[in-house]
Amino acid sequence: MLLTIASPFVGCTEASKSWVEVANQRFTVALAVDEPARQEGLMHRQSMPLDHGMLFVFSDEQPRAFWMKNTLIALDIIYADRHGRIVKVLRDVPPCRSASCPSYPSDAPAKFTLELNAGSSVRHGIEVGAILTLAPEIPRDGQP
Repeated sequence: MLLTIASPFVGCTEASKSWVEVANQRFTVALAVDEPARQEGLMHRQSMPLDHGMLFVFSDEQPRAFWMKNTLIALDIIYADRHGRIVKVLRDVPPCRSASCPSYPSDAPAKFTLELNAGSSVRHGIEVGAILTLAPEIPRDGQP
């Protein structure tokens, strides 16, 4: 129980963690593959290790939009299509502490969304067109 409380991925079990690779960098990710996990996202986290993130997996590919309500850390939001090709990189998206939070759209159909610490995309040269490689155990259909 103490490990769960101390974890940067509160509410995620070890079984819901995996990895992705992009721009020759491997990130440990918490998986958000069902609606409750996708709605919670990285809300209320006060910090996240540099080589960690969260991968949102959806059952379909369509334009997406994320917001930062109750998110306490700045993030890079990276959208990828069903082939893992990055279609949009939003850098240094700030936390939202107001009642009305802006949304950050993908501008293109996306099946996956990767959230990393702000600055990660610049630090590792993550750009549109790069390929997001998923660990074999990550579901591709957005179902747990």
